[in-house]
Amino acid sequence: MLLLGDIFPNFTATTTEGDIDFHEWLGESWGILFSHPSDFTPVCTTELARVLNLVPEFKKRNVKVIGLSCDTIASHFDWCKDIKSYAGCNDDQKFPYPIIEDKERNLAAKLGMVDKDELDTSGMPLTARAVFIIDPKKKYRLSVLYPATTGRNFDEILRVIDSLQLTDKVKVATPVDWKMGDECMVQPTVPEENLSVMFPQGVSIVPLPSGKKYLRKTPCPTAEQYIRGRSGSVRRSSGGSGAMPPPEIGPAPNAPAAATVKALAFIVVGRARHRHS
Repeated sequence: MLLLGDIFPNFTATTTEGDIDFHEWLGESWGILFSHPSDFTPVCTTELARVLNLVPEFKKRNVKVIGLSCDTIASHFDWCKDIKSYAGCNDDQKFPYPIIEDKERNLAAKLGMVDKDELDTSGMPLTARAVFIIDPKKKYRLSVLYPATTGRNFDEILRVIDSLQLTDKVKVATPVDWKMGDECMVQPTVPEENLSVMFPQGVSIVPLPSGKKYLRKTPCPTAEQYIRGRSGSVRRSSGGSGAMPPPEIGPAPNAPAAATVKALAFIVVGRARHRHS
C-alpha cells in the first residue's frame, strides 16, 4: 500500500510525446498524474480542456502535468483535436502536456486506479478519475479518487499545490477553504518564544472555551519567509541587511526550491494586487 511520503513508483510508458521514464520526465519539478476512463467521453474532454487552459498556472508553480487514458496513442492524438477545440485553442497549436497509453490497464492496476463498476464495451474495467501529486524528491504527497461519473475540480488541485509548496517552506498550516493570500495557522510545534522572529507580521491567538492557545493565526507569509531556515533565521539577498543563518541550517535552496519560491512570490503578489484592484 502506497503511503503519503513514500517514493512514488517509477514506471515507463508510451505517451503522446514519446516513451518516458516517469522519474526522469519529472526531473526537478512537481508532478500531477491524472487518469481518465476513456477517450472521446464528455466529462474527460472537459477536464483535459480545463487542464490545457491551466497549464500557465501549473508552470508558475513548477508543476508538470501528465494524463492517462485506457486507449491507444492514435486515439489520444485524434482526441486531442476535440480537447483543443473545446478549450478554445487553434487546431495547429501543440498540445501542451503528454497523455499516457494504458490500453492493457497495467499502470491503472499498479496504482489502484481501476473502477470495477465502470466497464468498456468489451467488459474491461475503466480507470477511475485519479489524481496523484508528486514532489521534486519523487515523494507521493496527495491523491484523490473520483468515480467515472464525477468530474474533478482543478481549482482545488491548484489550491492544494499552493498549500503544499507553502507549508514545505514555512511552519504554517492552511485552514479550511484556504486560498493563497488568506490567513494561515501557525503549526502547534512552533514555540511561543519563536513567534515574533518567525512571523514578524504578527500572530493572533483565537480565544477558545478550553483556554488553550493552539489556534494561532498569521497573515499569509511573504516571499522572504519562504526561504527562512527552520530556526527562524532569514537568508537575505546580497546587499540586504540582517545576519546570515547559522551553518547548521544547511545550504542555500536548490534549483527546484528556488523555482518554487519564485512561483509562490508571483502568486502572492498577484493575489494581493487582485484584492486591491
